[in-house]
Amino acid sequence: MPKRKGAYQPPYSKHSFLVHGKFLSAKWDFEHHVVPPISSSSTYRLETAERGARGFCGFSEPRKHGRGEIFIYDRLDEPTRAMLEERLAFVEEGEAGVAFATGMAAIAAALGVTLRAGDEVLAHHALYGCTYSLLTNWMPRMGVSVRYLDFSRPGLLARSIGRHTRAALYETPVNPTLELIDIEAVSAACRKRKVISIVDNTFATPFCQRPLSRGADMVVHSLTKNICGFGTDMGGAVVTRRAFEGPLLLYRKDFGGALSPKNAWPILVYGLPSLELRLRKEEQNALEVARFLEGHPKVARVAYPGLESFPQRDLARRQMTDFDGTFAPSNMIYFVVRGGGRAASRLVNHCAKHAYTITLAVSLGQIRTLIEKPTGMTHSALPPAVRRAGHLSPGGVRVSVGIEDASDIIHDLREALKTC
Repeated sequence: MPKRKGAYQPPYSKHSFLVHGKFLSAKWDFEHHVVPPISSSSTYRLETAERGARGFCGFSEPRKHGRGEIFIYDRLDEPTRAMLEERLAFVEEGEAGVAFATGMAAIAAALGVTLRAGDEVLAHHALYGCTYSLLTNWMPRMGVSVRYLDFSRPGLLARSIGRHTRAALYETPVNPTLELIDIEAVSAACRKRKVISIVDNTFATPFCQRPLSRGADMVVHSLTKNICGFGTDMGGAVVTRRAFEGPLLLYRKDFGGALSPKNAWPILVYGLPSLELRLRKEEQNALEVARFLEGHPKVARVAYPGLESFPQRDLARRQMTDFDGTFAPSNMIYFVVRGGGRAASRLVNHCAKHAYTITLAVSLGQIRTLIEKPTGMTHSALPPAVRRAGHLSPGGVRVSVGIEDASDIIHDLREALKTC
């Protein structure tokens, strides 16, 4: 009888794990499928009422009763999504992963299981516009106060933690400026005061950075971006310690933000297995594009962690590394054009109408190169004072570099810069 394929074991690498995962797990035995199957059932047959009761216990208290042995209803748990969660937790070096319908649903869940009325959350003063809106418009309605400060100064963060502070939320690299936050320093400051540190790792992905291994308590992702990679499916995830798994599953059940198995499947089958290949090409392109922009007379400033001129170069090389420990600066570029907001608008509008390899669109991490003007699009919800505090320039442009030929991307940018 042939040996059964089972759990991943060293010395196989994480690169191979992204492709193969597990052939046999508590979630589903699919060792005869080369490609993991997709579940298309919203509800599951139960042989007895007692089995159903055990399934509910296993769902709501996975640490006591186990998870994934009995499926009941899609919104609670189901095998395709569960396999994706298992793989995400492994590559992020966490104990548990819980997937959601979108990245914003994941951020809301991470805050929802951490905070209650009367608590305070500290946030870095530069955030994605919808994250800022969640904190500003909705957290206060739930009795949670929010304070913004500069997380790049860990000493300031340590001094700012009060007796009601329960969570600290930040992105690194920061969207869109590419500023880096020292994960180890922030995590240490939070740990001393029993504050939960939550890191949005969307820009870097687990291929380029794994915050949990540097002391963070939770990692959140928009799976829609580089982890999906093709711009076809939305999703979000929280990866964290086992202690948070039960509360996150209950939050997802009650607020209803479960990732559909039909969206989870492409991310599991196409997105994660190709993550390394895509990002290596995108990083190579991004460095060439960043160097071109840095030398262009109409560009005032370029931020890309891979550049020698990047202000936080040492932190970038220490913190942003792939599974082999090699520097991995990811694929995002932020640059400021001379001439301010009108010049930036002319540039992105030219790309929208005339560029072949550059698309004017929000989102990021696709195989296609995307461009946008943050102050007029993704970060337009931020008040002017908040934009200034976060170093967002009216002339700022964000580029998510894809896998096209770098010379073609540069050609389109060169033509667009003529309009500035």
